Amino acid sequence: MVTKEAFGMTRDGKQVDNYILTNKNGMRAEVITFGAILKNLFVPDKKGKAEDIVLGYDKLWMYFANGSCFGATIGPVANRTAGGSYTVGKKKVQLPINDNKHNNLHSDLKCGFHKRVWAATAGKNSVTLALHKKDKDLGHPGTMDVTVTYTLTDKNELRIDYAATTSAPTVINLTNHSYFNLQGVASPSIHDTLLTIHASRYTEVDKEAIPTGNLPEVKGTPMDFTKEKKIGKDIGADFKQLKLVKGYDHNYCIDGWNGKKKLIATARDVKSGRKMDVYTDLPGVQFYAGNCIGKNIGKKGYPNAPRKGFCLETQYYPDTPNHADFPQDVFTPDHPYKTTTIYQFSW
Repeated sequence: MVTKEAFGMTRDGKQVDNYILTNKNGMRAEVITFGAILKNLFVPDKKGKAEDIVLGYDKLWMYFANGSCFGATIGPVANRTAGGSYTVGKKKVQLPINDNKHNNLHSDLKCGFHKRVWAATAGKNSVTLALHKKDKDLGHPGTMDVTVTYTLTDKNELRIDYAATTSAPTVINLTNHSYFNLQGVASPSIHDTLLTIHASRYTEVDKEAIPTGNLPEVKGTPMDFTKEKKIGKDIGADFKQLKLVKGYDHNYCIDGWNGKKKLIATARDVKSGRKMDVYTDLPGVQFYAGNCIGKNIGKKGYPNAPRKGFCLETQYYPDTPNHADFPQDVFTPDHPYKTTTIYQFSW
């Protein structure tokens, strides 16, 4: 079931709507047309009590800054691009410099896809958000038509289908930047969350969180989540990769990636009984432990703070176009972008 309600106006007078998706099992997802943001996600616990498990805000104006990108659809290119540039064919593409004075992060922090109002169409148990990008907007070549469809199923799946067509070869790497806390937004920490990631390698980063090109094994290091462990168990370890980015903020390279949907990660909270399985057809997932969440007031007056939520952002590897040996994310008029990520819950 899908219903719609008004959620406010942007600074330039555009109306923003909130689409409410419910299933027969007590789940509820709320998606706003500003930034195609997943605003709320209510999931029952083992006693049947539903709690909101994604960080964010109660008012639209609070999303206008949203430095942590709570719930946002990031695009055209998520994550970091070294030097803020890449080459397609023989053409150099220059992006805005917005990270460490010479890199690009999440395309554009003021005008990226997560700061625009999307058109929306409701389905039986879904909402499809659409956006048109002009040629060279944000630096990327080609006009682009993008859709993101959120579907809430009676199998307790929150399914996100991404699609984009382009008029010229360009890099596309969309993701959803939701921060999960399986105990609910009142919980102050995700350190006790149990996590498994089906990845035996990760993308090593430098001091600016840019991939070096090396893909070290996780085995024998604090980066290893191939067997379930608490997020907080090794997060403070004396390990260079963790110290560089104040904890976990790394792309994990999915084992056996072949472009088909598969289970890539599982998060579990013992106290509430909630479990989240993550499926995708993409080669990577950014595990971010919320190390740098800004301290501000979030939902219901509860404070947002570091390590209060974690992200599992499915993606192509960061800075892919500058690494020929990474799975490539250049798309063309004859090769459109299409991918699916599913967050499936049980309790």
